[in-house]
Amino acid sequence: MKHWYLNLISVCTVLLLFASMGSCRKDFEYADSTGNLTFSKDTVFLDTIFSNIGSATYSLKVYNKGISDINIPFIGMETGESSNYRLNVDGSAGKEFSDIPLLAKDSLFIFIETTFDVSQTNANEFLLTEGLLFGIGEETQRVELVTLVKDAIFLYPQTQADGSKETVLIDVDAEGNPVYVEGFYLENEHLQFTNEKPYVIYGYAVVTSGNTVQMDAGTRVHFHNNSGLIVESGASLLVNGALSEDQELMENEVIFEGDRLEPGYADEPGQWGTLWVKEGSTNNQLEHLTIKNATVGLRVDGSFPLNSPTLTLRNTQIFNSLNQNLWATTASIAATNTILGGAGGNSFLIDLGGSYQFMHCTIANYWNNGFRSGVALAINNFKENQGGNLEQADFINTIVTGSSAVEYLLQADEEAEFNFSFQNCLVQFNDINNSFTTNPLYNFADPNRYIEVIFDKEPDFFLPFNNQFSIGPDSFAIDAADPDISPPISTDIIGIDRSPIPDIGAFEFHSQN
Repeated sequence: MKHWYLNLISVCTVLLLFASMGSCRKDFEYADSTGNLTFSKDTVFLDTIFSNIGSATYSLKVYNKGISDINIPFIGMETGESSNYRLNVDGSAGKEFSDIPLLAKDSLFIFIETTFDVSQTNANEFLLTEGLLFGIGEETQRVELVTLVKDAIFLYPQTQADGSKETVLIDVDAEGNPVYVEGFYLENEHLQFTNEKPYVIYGYAVVTSGNTVQMDAGTRVHFHNNSGLIVESGASLLVNGALSEDQELMENEVIFEGDRLEPGYADEPGQWGTLWVKEGSTNNQLEHLTIKNATVGLRVDGSFPLNSPTLTLRNTQIFNSLNQNLWATTASIAATNTILGGAGGNSFLIDLGGSYQFMHCTIANYWNNGFRSGVALAINNFKENQGGNLEQADFINTIVTGSSAVEYLLQADEEAEFNFSFQNCLVQFNDINNSFTTNPLYNFADPNRYIEVIFDKEPDFFLPFNNQFSIGPDSFAIDAADPDISPPISTDIIGIDRSPIPDIGAFEFHSQN
């Protein structure tokens, strides 16, 4: 009797379970969507990518704003499995999906990526477009996908027999051990960079002794993470950028930047390594070049005797570097109409002495990507081996400023030369804590070091936190430069005439700013 009673309970339990399952099953019998989905955007722009390099992941949100649960019978690419776009729908990867449920007042994320070989089109640029479809038949809804794909010249280290990448020697550590990084040596066919296609460099490209790399106006060079360009002893770099007719387009300027083209990376520092001009390299000339978003924008090493400039900078901009924009070690640099903007460390660091002349330059650190560890301009002559003498560091008609009270720092080794001067400069130096009052390097009455210097006055930059340093009508730099410098600098960085009385800095004020 007892066993019969227990069996009856078991049978009833099973029947109730099946009944319950049948009841729940009805909850999933949704009606098909009838073209009433809404979307977070009607066109998804995947921005610009390089040929054969995958895009970032972009999202589209699909809404069911109705009061009934629905079933989406089809989600997929218009060209099906042959599409160059890839989808992830509800956690599943693919290009076509069937019967996707969507509850009332709920939404669904779709993630989209693409890769495309632009060489299939015989064009340097190709606009890749396709429809992402929702539903079947007359009820089908469509979202456009659009991507600009650029062809490029890819330069990278070779893969060795053991599967490792080719490496190059770049330095020795404190113990004298060699330091290698992934990289390669530029062959003769890669010593002339043109503006026909952008260049994408993986690893460090090295210019070897006896060779000169030349870059035509309009050249674009994109560096991958932990990549850069090294100019070895006996080698040279000539960047032949030019002034563009339309200042907004910068089509004739040469640009060094990272290889991520999405807007979110436009102002992301530290995307690539550095342009490194090594000791023994000479006759380097950079004209109308922009370097941005590096770890160290430009590193320049030299040694005594400093017979001629290691590097000449004209009409060049370096900004948004994670550490220094320009780091010079016992170097010889002549610069005109040059901008050293915001950096996580120094805009310009002079290390271990050297020889420097900066005329009509703007050195301005308005860093806004987190904590800043240095001033705009830092100069030292600390000895290392045979280095140490600061033969000259002359700043003429130059702005040195930033968002801090004190924006230049001088650190001298008294056993070596420490020669510097500021002439007709606009300088930010407000010693609010009286930290420098007894330091003779900051004796502003010294006529050999400070000549017609304007301290702590407004430069009136256009958008300094965006590294746009043209000056406005309230700038104290206007008409404050020395017009009789040699050699004369007749125009500013964008070709504006400086006569009759020039302004301090890289930009000349004009009413169209």
